[in-house]
Amino acid sequence: MTEDSQRNFRSVYYEKVGFRGVEEKKSLEILLKDDRLDIEKLCTFSQRFPLPSMYRALVWKVLLGILPPHHESHVQVMMYRKEQYSDVLHALKVIRFVSDATPQSEVYLYMHRLESGKLPRSPSFPLPKAFEQYLNLEDSRLLSHLKACCAVSTLPYELWFKKCFAGCLPESSLQRIWDKVVSGSCKILVFVAVEILLTFKIKVMALNSAEKITKFLENIPQDSSDAIVSKAIDLWHKHCGTPVHSA
Repeated sequence: MTEDSQRNFRSVYYEKVGFRGVEEKKSLEILLKDDRLDIEKLCTFSQRFPLPSMYRALVWKVLLGILPPHHESHVQVMMYRKEQYSDVLHALKVIRFVSDATPQSEVYLYMHRLESGKLPRSPSFPLPKAFEQYLNLEDSRLLSHLKACCAVSTLPYELWFKKCFAGCLPESSLQRIWDKVVSGSCKILVFVAVEILLTFKIKVMALNSAEKITKFLENIPQDSSDAIVSKAIDLWHKHCGTPVHSA
């Protein structure tokens, strides 16, 4: 039996006895022990598997460039990052983009835009086109209904693609989506949006106006969130392929 087939056999066995993810967690711990963290391998791991909650913050910080790949620099760099955070927040308050009453999620968004030189924000965002494309592939009748109701242009794209479903899905579901986004695969957002439409197809097809459809999609029931994310990840793999995990 080859090493890959042994690993696959163990993964299936662990999942059957209720210990899904044991192998993945061990693989990640091995990656995190390297003196210099391998960004490419961490990206691949994050795109293929859910990150264990105990390591999520560290992996996200490394992938986003907040922390460097070298372990010995982490403490000092975090000190600099905290000073940087205070300086940027102060600058935003001085130019009156944020105040003490601004929601924290918006503060973080403005900080990112200021740091990346995109304040005020650029309005261009191409994901709605991809959303239409994949929804048409999965259920053309549903897309036709949205077009007949003039709802395509009024869907909650801001909530979906700019806020990355924050305020739409619960935190436990968001973490699984953001694992993919942080590791470089923003396209997962398209498939989450598509799967939301597919999951609530009967409800959406029963609504006959753009306003009613948008209002419903902005406040979808939370009890289906985990299933939506799992199916969205399957759709993502179906259309974009499965990233190969580098061990």
